[in-house]
Amino acid sequence: MASPPSECSSYKKYEIRKRDPNPKTAALLVIDMQNLVTSVAKPIISNAITTINLCRQASIPVFFIRHCHKSPADHGMLGEWWNNNVISDGTVESELIPDIERLSKPDEVVEKNTYSAFENTRLQELLAERGVEEVIITGVMTNMCCETTARAAFVKGYRVFFSTDATASTDPELHEATLKNMASGFAYLVDCERLQQGLSGNGMM
Repeated sequence: MASPPSECSSYKKYEIRKRDPNPKTAALLVIDMQNLVTSVAKPIISNAITTINLCRQASIPVFFIRHCHKSPADHGMLGEWWNNNVISDGTVESELIPDIERLSKPDEVVEKNTYSAFENTRLQELLAERGVEEVIITGVMTNMCCETTARAAFVKGYRVFFSTDATASTDPELHEATLKNMASGFAYLVDCERLQQGLSGNGMM
């Protein structure tokens, strides 16, 4: 089992409510693990892979969210905020990190062009087709696409689980702030160890 990077908080630090995902109704979202952000994602790749494997073993569907822009028309506010320095589709930077890509299947990849994986994508339709009621959030960045997707999922009625050791940000303080915020109002916190225990039937409800 991979050990959490030192900059990643244990779920116990901010945990308020305890619950384990239900393998029969959960799905894993692996968000924006792409070449452009390899330096941010590198510390958590091992834990992300562990989380993917745990979910596969529990027959939990996995979706890989890929951020990309096809033209200036789909930049939206991100174009203004980031001075049009966005991830263009078809570039090496837009592709999934090789260690993650080899674990994915084409029909598991969902493309998005803003922070939320639900906005103008087919994600909710895919989740509905599989009877998903819960989502497990992993990926980068903790305080942007992961947090926005988690909040959107909560508002849409999904039970949300947020990984503390398979998410990462450029700023440890922002990572920690999101974890505290998630535990306060939006998500149950988990890590690789907690998921392993919960999905094996030894967790706490």
